[in-house]
Amino acid sequence: MQVVNSQGLHARPAHQIVLEANRFPCKITVANGDLVVDAKSIMSLMMLAAEKGTLLVILAEGDQAEEAAEAIGGLIRKGFGEE
Repeated sequence: MQVVNSQGLHARPAHQIVLEANRFPCKITVANGDLVVDAKSIMSLMMLAAEKGTLLVILAEGDQAEEAAEAIGGLIRKGFGEE
């Protein structure tokens, strides 16, 4: 998923990802290149330093993995409601 909002993955969007990720029982990670972090940790997500245009990869494993990846992807695609 490409980050489309102008401010990138700052605190508010990272918090939205954490809230969404915690709705699901599966393990969810978000990757920016070689850096892979836990989608349920706001501090980890902030370490991605994902600016507008950054390509993020969402990986989910376990129960409801497909639904979780789609939900988080939807947030990113919609620009976290910022634009």
